[in-house]
Amino acid sequence: MAKRKRKRRRRRPQRAGAGAGRTAGPVPGGTGQSSSNPGAAAPGAERVPATADRSAPARPRGDGPPPAPWGSFPLSELVVLLALVLLLAGFFVEPPRGAVMIGAGLVLGSLAGLELAAREHFSGYRSHTLVIAGAAGMATLAGTFALTEIHPAICLAAGAAVFGIAAWALAGAFRRRSGGALFRISS
Repeated sequence: MAKRKRKRRRRRPQRAGAGAGRTAGPVPGGTGQSSSNPGAAAPGAERVPATADRSAPARPRGDGPPPAPWGSFPLSELVVLLALVLLLAGFFVEPPRGAVMIGAGLVLGSLAGLELAAREHFSGYRSHTLVIAGAAGMATLAGTFALTEIHPAICLAAGAAVFGIAAWALAGAFRRRSGGALFRISS
């Protein structure tokens, strides 16, 4: 007679205290089948408590993006709509006013995207480390260039330094919020 292969069932994570005497995985040299009897482990099998294989608690993957602090009011969407209107209208208005409208549209659209990126990043949903660090570096570069009379190369170096420090700090913040992951790929 031919042997039948059994499908392996995925083991559910155990709660603390439940099944503390069971083995924590397939036993080397064993059949690979887990036993529901705590005393029936294969000889030489190492018993591991159920809490030993747990890592830091991660955020559930089935959740959507974090909710906005202002509830269901579509503030971000309205700001993006206003940015698009300003951008399109800026192309049809005469140069001094049109350039200001285009600039305002770009700034509003960037702020709306940055708000969403910060909300997702600091909730542990998706990592936007480089986007937020880039915004901090660009703000430093623009601020030092426009408000001081420092050489542009020094302004660029200051922006790059702020970008590097912010990226390091933001990566650590996301790692703490996400349960140890450095990044998450959208599901």
